[in-house]
Amino acid sequence: MAQTDSDACPVSEEAPACMQTLGVVRHRLDQSKPSDDVVAEECPVALVFNGISHAVMMATPADLEAFALGFALSEGIVTNRREIHDLELICHSDSVEVHLTIAQAAFLRLKEHRRTLTGRTGCGVCGTESLALLDLQPEKVNAVHAGAIDHTSIQRILAELPQHQPLTQATGCAHAAAWCSAQGEILRVFEDVGRHNALDKLLGWMAGQGIDSGTGLVFLTSRASYELVRKAARMNVPVLATISAPTALAIRIAQHAGIRLLSFCRPGGFVEYPLVAEAPAA
Repeated sequence: MAQTDSDACPVSEEAPACMQTLGVVRHRLDQSKPSDDVVAEECPVALVFNGISHAVMMATPADLEAFALGFALSEGIVTNRREIHDLELICHSDSVEVHLTIAQAAFLRLKEHRRTLTGRTGCGVCGTESLALLDLQPEKVNAVHAGAIDHTSIQRILAELPQHQPLTQATGCAHAAAWCSAQGEILRVFEDVGRHNALDKLLGWMAGQGIDSGTGLVFLTSRASYELVRKAARMNVPVLATISAPTALAIRIAQHAGIRLLSFCRPGGFVEYPLVAEAPAA
């Protein structure tokens, strides 16, 4: 398995581009004039495990090795990186196949929990074959430095994050997932048109680098949906911060996992949700 830290699909010239420039007409009040616009690309990415296609995701065609590794780990297909024996990218003009060879034990578990996730853009439930296969019981995280993350940390991230988002700056339609120190230093950022794809890319890179996920926080430029918190729990992320709102289910999963969930992270403050569910008022 190639171990690269590339910002693009490391394959043939036929690989889809991450963005393209189009001729458009801009309308402003009573004026219209031709101009150029840069738009983000997305393409089907097929994740194939031991020769069997498991999922087709719409994703930005960059950092796909990290994406596949992060997806396999954060979805619980493999329990650790050692269960992935090989990873190969096959790029076509309008799609990409990622072939992963995984340990037999992991493959047997996968066949028992098969999903049809074609086209998933955010709902971690869509495609699950039955409610019995829906895993909403998160692992407990080991929050080494979770308490050290405070208002100053979040404000530093907010101030510095835009300069780490070239795809967003160019197109305005990508999400970012950032790995940050407890002091708010941004250490790595991945972008994708899908918020869960961006997170998987980040988690895959962290696993590939052997980074201890218990020592910092993940910051997302999105809402906190349930599947993002569930992925964070699987990867022992102690603090998850998001720009937009959480769902009630995301809050409950964070509480059960022991994840500090910080949402509505904006200049001036954020909202922190209780780690332990409060008893209902009498």
